[in-house]
Amino acid sequence: MPEGGPDGGDGGRGGHVIFKASHDVDSLIALYFAPQLFAEDGVAGRGQKMYGRRGKDLVVRVPCGTTVFDAETGAQLADVIGHGDEVVIAKGGKGGLGNVHFKTSTHQAPTEHTPGDPGEEFRLRLELKTIADAGLLGFPNAGKSSLLACVSGAHPKIASYPFTTLNPLVGAIQYPDFSQLRVADVPGIIEGAASGVGLGVGFLKHIARSRVLVYVVDMAGTDNRKPWKDFLALRKEISQHNPELLERPCLVLANKMDQDEAVKNLPRFIRETGVTPLQVSAINPGDEGVAQFKQRLWEILRPEPKGTWRATPTVEPSVPEGAPSAEEIICEEALQHAPFLDLARKPPKKRGKR
Repeated sequence: MPEGGPDGGDGGRGGHVIFKASHDVDSLIALYFAPQLFAEDGVAGRGQKMYGRRGKDLVVRVPCGTTVFDAETGAQLADVIGHGDEVVIAKGGKGGLGNVHFKTSTHQAPTEHTPGDPGEEFRLRLELKTIADAGLLGFPNAGKSSLLACVSGAHPKIASYPFTTLNPLVGAIQYPDFSQLRVADVPGIIEGAASGVGLGVGFLKHIARSRVLVYVVDMAGTDNRKPWKDFLALRKEISQHNPELLERPCLVLANKMDQDEAVKNLPRFIRETGVTPLQVSAINPGDEGVAQFKQRLWEILRPEPKGTWRATPTVEPSVPEGAPSAEEIICEEALQHAPFLDLARKPPKKRGKR
Protein backbone atom coordinates (compact mmCIF):
# COMPACT_ATOMS: atom_id res chain seq x y z
CA MET A 1 0.00 0.00 0.00
CA PRO A 2 2.03 3.04 -1.21
CA GLU A 3 2.78 5.47 1.64
CA GLY A 4 -0.05 3.96 3.68
CA GLY A 5 1.82 1.37 5.61
CA PRO A 6 1.52 -2.44 5.46
CA ASP A 7 -1.94 -3.98 5.04
CA GLY A 8 -1.35 -7.73 4.59
CA GLY A 9 -3.72 -9.84 6.70
CA ASP A 10 -3.06 -13.14 8.46
CA GLY A 11 -3.71 -16.55 6.97
CA GLY A 12 -6.47 -18.80 8.28
CA ARG A 13 -5.98 -21.90 10.38
CA GLY A 14 -6.19 -25.25 8.66
CA GLY A 15 -9.12 -27.51 9.40
CA HIS A 16 -9.03 -30.31 12.00
CA VAL A 17 -9.70 -33.98 11.33
CA ILE A 18 -12.31 -35.07 13.89
CA PHE A 19 -13.63 -38.54 14.65
CA LYS A 20 -17.24 -38.58 15.87
CA ALA A 21 -18.91 -41.68 17.33
CA SER A 22 -22.32 -42.45 15.87
CA HIS A 23 -24.92 -45.16 16.43
CA ASP A 24 -25.79 -44.92 12.74
CA VAL A 25 -22.43 -46.39 11.70
CA ASP A 26 -21.82 -50.08 12.44
CA SER A 27 -18.49 -50.78 10.73
CA LEU A 28 -15.24 -49.25 9.47
CA ILE A 29 -15.76 -50.45 5.92
CA ALA A 30 -16.18 -46.90 4.57
CA LEU A 31 -12.70 -45.95 5.78
CA TYR A 32 -11.29 -49.10 4.22
CA PHE A 33 -12.27 -47.84 0.75
CA ALA A 34 -11.37 -44.18 1.48
CA PRO A 35 -8.34 -44.38 3.78
CA GLN A 36 -6.88 -40.93 3.06
CA LEU A 37 -8.54 -38.10 4.97
CA PHE A 38 -7.72 -34.43 4.45
CA ALA A 39 -9.25 -31.39 6.10
CA GLU A 40 -9.50 -28.13 4.16
CA ASP A 41 -6.53 -25.78 4.05
CA GLY A 42 -6.79 -22.33 5.55
CA VAL A 43 -7.25 -19.43 3.11
CA ALA A 44 -4.30 -17.08 2.62
CA GLY A 45 -4.49 -13.52 3.88
CA ARG A 46 -4.91 -10.61 1.45
CA GLY A 47 -4.37 -6.90 1.21
CA GLN A 48 -6.47 -4.26 2.97
CA LYS A 49 -5.95 -6.26 6.17
CA MET A 50 -8.20 -9.07 4.96
CA TYR A 51 -7.67 -12.12 7.15
CA GLY A 52 -7.97 -15.55 5.59
CA ARG A 53 -10.86 -17.86 6.41
CA ARG A 54 -10.30 -20.95 8.53
CA GLY A 55 -10.35 -24.28 6.76
CA LYS A 56 -13.42 -26.44 7.29
CA ASP A 57 -13.04 -29.28 9.77
CA LEU A 58 -13.41 -32.80 8.43
CA VAL A 59 -15.79 -34.74 10.69
CA VAL A 60 -15.53 -38.50 10.15
CA ARG A 61 -18.29 -40.63 11.64
CA VAL A 62 -17.07 -43.90 13.15
CA PRO A 63 -18.88 -46.65 15.09
CA CYS A 64 -19.20 -46.33 18.85
CA GLY A 65 -16.35 -48.24 20.46
CA THR A 66 -13.65 -47.32 17.94
CA THR A 67 -10.10 -47.21 19.32
CA VAL A 68 -7.50 -45.17 17.44
CA PHE A 69 -3.81 -46.16 17.45
CA ASP A 70 -0.73 -44.62 15.89
CA ALA A 71 0.28 -47.16 13.23
CA GLU A 72 3.98 -46.39 13.60
CA THR A 73 4.41 -46.27 17.39
CA GLY A 74 1.39 -48.35 18.44
CA ALA A 75 0.37 -45.69 20.99
CA GLN A 76 -3.34 -45.28 21.66
CA LEU A 77 -4.47 -41.82 20.59
CA ALA A 78 -8.19 -41.91 21.32
CA ASP A 79 -11.13 -44.09 22.27
CA VAL A 80 -14.56 -42.88 21.10
CA ILE A 81 -17.29 -44.78 22.91
CA GLY A 82 -20.47 -42.79 23.50
CA HIS A 83 -22.80 -41.59 20.77
CA GLY A 84 -21.86 -38.04 19.80
CA ASP A 85 -18.36 -38.13 21.34
CA GLU A 86 -15.85 -36.17 19.29
CA VAL A 87 -12.06 -36.40 19.30
CA VAL A 88 -9.69 -34.16 17.35
CA ILE A 89 -7.29 -36.62 15.72
CA ALA A 90 -5.15 -34.24 13.66
CA LYS A 91 -5.04 -30.51 14.29
CA GLY A 92 -4.84 -28.02 11.47
CA GLY A 93 -1.79 -25.83 11.11
CA LYS A 94 -1.73 -22.30 12.46
CA GLY A 95 -2.05 -19.54 9.86
CA GLY A 96 0.89 -17.29 9.07
CA LEU A 97 1.22 -13.62 10.10
CA GLY A 98 0.85 -10.82 7.57
CA ASN A 99 3.22 -7.88 7.32
CA VAL A 100 0.96 -5.64 9.42
CA HIS A 101 2.55 -7.22 12.51
CA PHE A 102 6.08 -6.10 11.59
CA LYS A 103 5.54 -2.33 11.34
CA THR A 104 7.63 -0.19 13.70
CA SER A 105 8.49 3.49 13.98
CA THR A 106 11.73 2.93 12.10
CA HIS A 107 10.40 0.28 9.73
CA GLN A 108 7.37 1.82 8.07
CA ALA A 109 7.03 -0.46 5.04
CA PRO A 110 7.89 -4.01 6.11
CA THR A 111 7.71 -6.87 3.66
CA GLU A 112 8.35 -9.59 6.23
CA HIS A 113 5.74 -12.24 6.96
CA THR A 114 5.62 -15.73 8.45
CA PRO A 115 4.44 -18.82 6.58
CA GLY A 116 1.67 -20.95 8.03
CA ASP A 117 2.49 -24.04 10.07
CA PRO A 118 1.80 -27.44 8.50
CA GLY A 119 -1.05 -29.47 9.94
CA GLU A 120 -0.57 -32.70 11.85
CA GLU A 121 -0.27 -35.94 9.91
CA PHE A 122 -0.74 -39.43 11.25
CA ARG A 123 -0.90 -42.94 9.91
CA LEU A 124 -3.55 -44.57 12.02
CA ARG A 125 -4.85 -48.02 12.83
CA LEU A 126 -8.49 -48.25 13.85
CA GLU A 127 -9.88 -51.08 15.93
CA LEU A 128 -13.56 -51.61 16.61
CA LYS A 129 -14.84 -53.20 19.79
CA THR A 130 -18.58 -53.54 19.55
CA ILE A 131 -20.53 -51.86 22.34
CA ALA A 132 -23.49 -53.88 23.58
CA ASP A 133 -25.14 -54.69 26.89
CA ALA A 134 -24.87 -58.43 26.21
CA GLY A 135 -22.68 -60.50 23.92
CA LEU A 136 -23.78 -63.86 22.47
CA LEU A 137 -20.97 -66.43 22.53
CA GLY A 138 -20.97 -69.88 21.04
CA PHE A 139 -19.50 -72.27 18.55
CA PRO A 140 -20.51 -72.07 14.87
CA ASN A 141 -24.06 -73.23 14.18
CA ALA A 142 -25.10 -72.81 17.82
CA GLY A 143 -28.04 -70.61 16.80
CA LYS A 144 -26.80 -67.19 17.92
CA SER A 145 -28.05 -65.42 14.79
CA SER A 146 -31.44 -67.11 15.10
CA LEU A 147 -31.67 -66.02 18.73
CA LEU A 148 -30.77 -62.44 17.84
CA ALA A 149 -33.43 -62.36 15.15
CA CYS A 150 -35.93 -63.86 17.60
CA VAL A 151 -35.47 -61.32 20.42
CA SER A 152 -34.81 -58.17 18.36
CA GLY A 153 -35.57 -56.52 15.06
CA ALA A 154 -32.18 -57.44 13.58
CA HIS A 155 -32.03 -59.48 10.37
CA PRO A 156 -28.77 -61.45 10.45
CA LYS A 157 -27.88 -64.04 7.86
CA ILE A 158 -29.15 -67.46 8.96
CA ALA A 159 -28.12 -70.70 7.24
CA SER A 160 -27.42 -74.35 8.08
CA TYR A 161 -23.66 -74.06 7.53
CA PRO A 162 -21.09 -72.63 9.95
CA PHE A 163 -19.59 -69.12 9.92
CA THR A 164 -22.62 -67.43 8.39
CA THR A 165 -21.78 -64.44 10.61
CA LEU A 166 -18.45 -62.85 9.69
CA ASN A 167 -18.93 -59.50 11.43
CA PRO A 168 -20.53 -58.66 14.78
CA LEU A 169 -24.20 -57.74 14.51
CA VAL A 170 -26.09 -55.70 17.08
CA GLY A 171 -29.81 -55.85 17.78
CA ALA A 172 -31.99 -54.05 20.32
CA ILE A 173 -34.47 -55.81 22.61
CA GLN A 174 -37.52 -53.61 23.12
CA TYR A 175 -39.32 -53.81 26.48
CA PRO A 176 -42.88 -52.70 27.34
CA ASP A 177 -41.62 -49.53 29.07
CA PHE A 178 -39.86 -48.56 25.79
CA SER A 179 -36.39 -49.20 27.25
CA GLN A 180 -33.89 -51.12 25.15
CA LEU A 181 -30.98 -53.49 25.61
CA ARG A 182 -28.37 -53.92 22.90
CA VAL A 183 -27.33 -57.51 22.16
CA ALA A 184 -24.33 -58.35 19.96
CA ASP A 185 -24.00 -61.54 17.93
CA VAL A 186 -20.29 -62.36 18.00
CA PRO A 187 -19.10 -64.62 15.13
CA GLY A 188 -18.55 -68.26 16.01
CA ILE A 189 -15.56 -69.06 18.22
CA ILE A 190 -13.52 -72.22 17.74
CA GLU A 191 -10.99 -74.00 19.93
CA GLY A 192 -7.65 -72.21 20.00
CA ALA A 193 -9.19 -68.82 19.19
CA ALA A 194 -7.39 -67.16 22.12
CA SER A 195 -4.03 -68.21 20.67
CA GLY A 196 -4.83 -66.88 17.19
CA VAL A 197 -6.46 -69.86 15.50
CA GLY A 198 -8.69 -68.61 12.69
CA LEU A 199 -10.07 -65.16 13.41
CA GLY A 200 -10.69 -65.90 17.06
CA VAL A 201 -8.79 -62.97 18.53
CA GLY A 202 -10.59 -60.60 16.19
CA PHE A 203 -13.90 -62.07 17.36
CA LEU A 204 -13.12 -62.26 21.08
CA LYS A 205 -12.22 -58.57 21.32
CA HIS A 206 -15.84 -57.65 20.60
CA ILE A 207 -17.01 -58.93 23.98
CA ALA A 208 -14.60 -56.68 25.89
CA ARG A 209 -17.29 -54.01 26.39
CA SER A 210 -20.25 -56.36 27.00
CA ARG A 211 -21.72 -56.12 30.49
CA VAL A 212 -23.21 -59.63 30.34
CA LEU A 213 -21.88 -62.70 28.54
CA VAL A 214 -24.47 -65.09 27.11
CA TYR A 215 -23.23 -68.59 26.28
CA VAL A 216 -25.39 -70.15 23.56
CA VAL A 217 -24.95 -73.93 23.53
CA ASP A 218 -26.22 -76.22 20.78
CA MET A 219 -27.83 -78.75 23.09
CA ALA A 220 -28.86 -80.94 20.13
CA GLY A 221 -25.18 -81.67 19.41
CA THR A 222 -25.24 -80.86 15.69
CA ASP A 223 -22.33 -82.36 13.71
CA ASN A 224 -21.74 -84.92 16.50
CA ARG A 225 -20.60 -82.24 18.96
CA LYS A 226 -20.82 -82.64 22.72
CA PRO A 227 -22.68 -79.69 24.30
CA TRP A 228 -20.88 -79.97 27.65
CA LYS A 229 -17.47 -79.99 25.95
CA ASP A 230 -18.44 -76.95 23.87
CA PHE A 231 -19.37 -74.97 26.97
CA LEU A 232 -16.17 -75.87 28.83
CA ALA A 233 -14.13 -75.03 25.72
CA LEU A 234 -15.79 -71.63 25.47
CA ARG A 235 -14.99 -70.86 29.09
CA LYS A 236 -11.39 -71.92 28.50
CA GLU A 237 -10.99 -69.64 25.49
CA ILE A 238 -12.49 -66.72 27.42
CA SER A 239 -10.14 -67.27 30.37
CA GLN A 240 -7.09 -67.44 28.09
CA HIS A 241 -8.11 -64.31 26.22
CA ASN A 242 -8.94 -62.22 29.30
CA PRO A 243 -9.45 -63.84 32.73
CA GLU A 244 -11.36 -60.79 33.96
CA LEU A 245 -14.23 -61.65 31.62
CA LEU A 246 -15.03 -64.72 33.73
CA GLU A 247 -15.98 -62.43 36.61
CA ARG A 248 -18.74 -60.73 34.64
CA PRO A 249 -22.39 -61.81 34.94
CA CYS A 250 -23.31 -64.52 32.48
CA LEU A 251 -26.25 -66.56 31.26
CA VAL A 252 -26.14 -70.05 29.77
CA LEU A 253 -28.75 -70.91 27.14
CA ALA A 254 -29.52 -74.43 25.98
CA ASN A 255 -30.66 -73.82 22.43
CA LYS A 256 -32.56 -76.10 20.01
CA MET A 257 -34.63 -77.62 22.82
CA ASP A 258 -37.35 -78.35 20.26
CA GLN A 259 -35.29 -81.36 19.12
CA ASP A 260 -35.31 -84.77 20.83
CA GLU A 261 -31.51 -84.99 20.96
CA ALA A 262 -31.39 -81.79 22.96
CA VAL A 263 -33.78 -83.19 25.56
CA LYS A 264 -31.58 -86.30 25.89
CA ASN A 265 -28.34 -84.31 26.23
CA LEU A 266 -29.62 -81.83 28.82
CA PRO A 267 -29.27 -84.08 31.95
CA ARG A 268 -25.69 -84.99 31.09
CA PHE A 269 -24.85 -81.34 30.39
CA ILE A 270 -26.04 -80.41 33.88
CA ARG A 271 -24.10 -83.31 35.37
CA GLU A 272 -20.84 -82.57 33.52
CA THR A 273 -20.81 -78.79 33.98
CA GLY A 274 -22.82 -78.26 37.16
CA VAL A 275 -24.81 -75.52 35.38
CA THR A 276 -28.56 -75.53 34.83
CA PRO A 277 -29.15 -73.54 31.63
CA LEU A 278 -32.21 -71.73 30.39
CA GLN A 279 -33.98 -73.88 27.81
CA VAL A 280 -34.81 -71.97 24.63
CA SER A 281 -35.83 -72.61 21.04
CA ALA A 282 -34.56 -69.70 18.96
CA ILE A 283 -36.69 -70.59 15.93
CA ASN A 284 -39.90 -70.01 17.91
CA PRO A 285 -40.51 -66.33 18.82
CA GLY A 286 -43.29 -67.34 21.23
CA ASP A 287 -41.08 -69.78 23.12
CA GLU A 288 -41.39 -69.49 26.89
CA GLY A 289 -37.63 -69.87 27.31
CA VAL A 290 -36.98 -66.88 25.04
CA ALA A 291 -39.27 -64.76 27.19
CA GLN A 292 -37.44 -65.94 30.33
CA PHE A 293 -34.12 -65.05 28.72
CA LYS A 294 -35.29 -61.49 28.02
CA GLN A 295 -36.60 -61.18 31.57
CA ARG A 296 -33.39 -62.50 33.13
CA LEU A 297 -31.34 -60.12 31.00
CA TRP A 298 -33.49 -57.24 32.22
CA GLU A 299 -33.11 -58.28 35.85
CA ILE A 300 -29.32 -58.39 35.58
CA LEU A 301 -28.81 -55.13 33.71
CA ARG A 302 -31.80 -53.07 34.86
CA PRO A 303 -31.11 -50.11 32.57
CA GLU A 304 -32.04 -46.61 33.62
CA PRO A 305 -32.77 -44.74 30.38
CA LYS A 306 -32.27 -41.00 30.44
CA GLY A 307 -35.46 -39.03 30.64
CA THR A 308 -37.52 -41.89 32.07
CA TRP A 309 -40.68 -40.56 33.65
CA ARG A 310 -41.55 -41.98 37.05
CA ALA A 311 -45.09 -41.89 38.37
CA THR A 312 -45.70 -40.07 41.64
CA PRO A 313 -47.28 -41.93 44.60
CA THR A 314 -51.06 -42.14 44.46
CA VAL A 315 -51.41 -41.73 48.25
CA GLU A 316 -52.03 -38.05 49.00
CA PRO A 317 -50.52 -36.70 52.25
CA SER A 318 -52.79 -35.15 54.84
CA VAL A 319 -53.07 -31.34 54.51
CA PRO A 320 -53.50 -29.23 57.68
CA GLU A 321 -56.54 -27.00 57.89
CA GLY A 322 -55.90 -23.60 56.33
CA ALA A 323 -52.87 -24.75 54.35
CA PRO A 324 -52.77 -24.00 50.60
CA SER A 325 -53.96 -26.73 48.27
CA ALA A 326 -51.75 -28.60 45.82
CA GLU A 327 -53.23 -26.59 42.93
CA GLU A 328 -52.38 -23.30 44.65
CA ILE A 329 -48.81 -24.46 45.32
CA ILE A 330 -48.36 -25.49 41.69
CA CYS A 331 -49.66 -22.13 40.49
CA GLU A 332 -47.34 -20.30 42.88
CA GLU A 333 -44.32 -22.30 41.66
CA ALA A 334 -45.30 -21.63 38.08
CA LEU A 335 -45.36 -17.88 38.75
CA GLN A 336 -41.91 -18.04 40.37
CA HIS A 337 -40.35 -19.96 37.50
CA ALA A 338 -42.15 -18.05 34.76
CA PRO A 339 -42.03 -14.34 35.69
CA PHE A 340 -42.83 -13.36 32.12
CA LEU A 341 -46.40 -14.58 32.62
CA ASP A 342 -48.70 -11.97 34.07
CA LEU A 343 -51.59 -14.21 35.10
CA ALA A 344 -53.26 -11.51 37.22
CA ARG A 345 -53.45 -9.07 34.37
CA LYS A 346 -56.83 -8.88 32.68
CA PRO A 347 -56.95 -9.06 28.92
CA PRO A 348 -57.69 -5.73 27.23
CA LYS A 349 -61.26 -5.08 26.17
CA LYS A 350 -62.02 -5.19 22.50
CA ARG A 351 -63.00 -1.88 21.08
CA GLY A 352 -65.63 -1.66 18.41
CA LYS A 353 -65.19 0.22 15.15
CA ARG A 354 -66.18 3.87 15.20
